[in-house]
Amino acid sequence: MSATDPGRGWPNDVPRDGQVPPGDGARPDDGVLPATRWVAIAIVPFLVAAAFLLWVFPTRTGELFAWAIAPPLSAYLLASAYLGGIWFFVRVASARRWHHVEHGFPAVVVFSGALLVATLLHLERFSQNLSFAVWMTLYATTPFAVAALAIAQRGRDPMVADRQDAVIPRALRYALAAIGACALLLGAVLFLSPQALLPLWAWDLTPLTARVTGAVLSLTGVVDAALLWDARWSAFRVLFQAQLLSLGAIAVSLVAGNDALHWDRPLSWAFVGLVAGALVVYASFTVWCERHARTGATA
Repeated sequence: MSATDPGRGWPNDVPRDGQVPPGDGARPDDGVLPATRWVAIAIVPFLVAAAFLLWVFPTRTGELFAWAIAPPLSAYLLASAYLGGIWFFVRVASARRWHHVEHGFPAVVVFSGALLVATLLHLERFSQNLSFAVWMTLYATTPFAVAALAIAQRGRDPMVADRQDAVIPRALRYALAAIGACALLLGAVLFLSPQALLPLWAWDLTPLTARVTGAVLSLTGVVDAALLWDARWSAFRVLFQAQLLSLGAIAVSLVAGNDALHWDRPLSWAFVGLVAGALVVYASFTVWCERHARTGATA
């Protein structure tokens, strides 16, 4: 890290809110556009409905959801991603500053875009019902709308820390980015070549549910990649809260749907260990950052 102010332990090249970076006469306003808030508000009810159906009626997805998902563990996994999405978009709708949520937008574009492609590749698997019509409408529009909003918001981040913030050490950022890269790589293999992992995966998958699982895993990878160039905890607080909610839901899912796990497959132990380890690491990281944000110091 760069030299720090000895009185506060704060890096000199990461200005706080209210400070103007050296050489700059002004800086962007860090504002969230009304259109961004309204799109977030519009998305939340769909995520709530989908998460409810997948959690409460996992064995009736063929009639109540967009397609029949088996075993229920695959439905739970998708619901866990929606749970994190609910938290994220609620926070987008109420965000005071754009940089608090900006790094979640690329992840949403990748996730929703992957689900659109998966849908088009497996149209024969989907139910011809209202849920599928809603699903198709949502994923035919969301990746493009969210990408357009991210472009419209581009340049509004002043790259300053909040008044109460923490700078994440480079080593920790790179370690978390490496974890995300592993999740992204695994998700990419599941999406691009599902047949390669079907015999090895922790539970039974179809090519469609393998691609959906790959899309879910991409979320962590895309979010964590932003740690490579942004050290502000305030830029990741909401995203790690969302990831912790999703990870907690996945952990509960593994307990609720444990009868579907094939413990004779090595990826079963690997996946369970990955979820448990990620929960501990992400929770510890969040607590550490919150503590240092209160004191305004770095490690």
